[in-house]
Amino acid sequence: MAVFEGVKFADKQMRYLLDGKDYALFEFDDKVYSVSRAIHYGQFLVFEGIKFFCKKNEKGNLKIIFVNWHLNLERLQRSIAFCLGRDQQHLVPQTDEMENVVINQFLRDPSMRDFLGEMAELNAQGYLRPFTYDEELSVGVTFPTMPSVRAIAFRYERYLGEPFYAAVVPHMVRAVGVNGTGCLKLSSNYVISMKAVDAAKAILPEATAALFLDDRPDIPLQERKITEWDSSCCLFVLRSGAVVKIPESPLILPSVTIQGVVAILKEKGISVEERDMTYGELIEKVENKDIVTICSVGTAGILNRCEKLILVDYDGNILGTHEADKSHELYRELGETKTHYWNIFQEKASIPAGVRLHKYVL
Repeated sequence: MAVFEGVKFADKQMRYLLDGKDYALFEFDDKVYSVSRAIHYGQFLVFEGIKFFCKKNEKGNLKIIFVNWHLNLERLQRSIAFCLGRDQQHLVPQTDEMENVVINQFLRDPSMRDFLGEMAELNAQGYLRPFTYDEELSVGVTFPTMPSVRAIAFRYERYLGEPFYAAVVPHMVRAVGVNGTGCLKLSSNYVISMKAVDAAKAILPEATAALFLDDRPDIPLQERKITEWDSSCCLFVLRSGAVVKIPESPLILPSVTIQGVVAILKEKGISVEERDMTYGELIEKVENKDIVTICSVGTAGILNRCEKLILVDYDGNILGTHEADKSHELYRELGETKTHYWNIFQEKASIPAGVRLHKYVL
């Protein structure tokens, strides 16, 4: 469902070798080896998506603003640790180490000033993409011997999120909990996400998203639990006035954005229940029209409300159809929450408890 419009990339990308702590800056389109464990086996293909904003302060200096971005760096750290061997764990970068590299060496480099200055003038949304790679020219199903973190930055005008249509894909499993990969930002996870959206289109041609169940196809369908969308977490907005957040687990990527969104909702006085929801419960609530909308929550789009969700069984038979109730007060409240979250980056909105701004003057 990730569709950006008006994208412009910065002219440079950074590279930080984990063994030796060597930093270098390259042209944006710098090539990587076609023969690498990262390419051939998907080993050490880890990435993050980190939203940021750039503005000028009262003195005319550029200021970069992140929201809770240490949580992104910690998530990157966990993913890197998973992709390295036991004897390589000392190479895993600390959060303050990555903060220093990204801010002081990458974003503060003079070659980035024009890009960031233009971004500030346009009041644009910024996106930082750190990713990992094995820099060694090699093949072989082993851990990387020259692991690095690279990063690019870009700005964008819009993220096409609403309205969106979706279907449940009970016959597909996004991740297997026992392997501990579902809660990590690994590139290998997203192949299944793309296939799931393709499968959703077979159910509903307008679909741009797929909703996954858990990794237990051996139990009765209605007992399986909801996990998340193909590339984002989900919130269920109930007619009772409550919002249900699916708890974090080995199957669910711990979203930084959803933590901020939940904090805003709680500040508004909206009840947020963190609990599991079975597919059977979802079917029943859809049948009884107890759901106002189901939200997709992720870095770029922040929060988008599902217009229509088709629920099916293993054979593709329709079990129910959810359509958003746009007239309900909570539907509007969720739209305002999205705006509030982006306004926090711009220092135009109150900061709820549990949310932290990280500000750097360049």
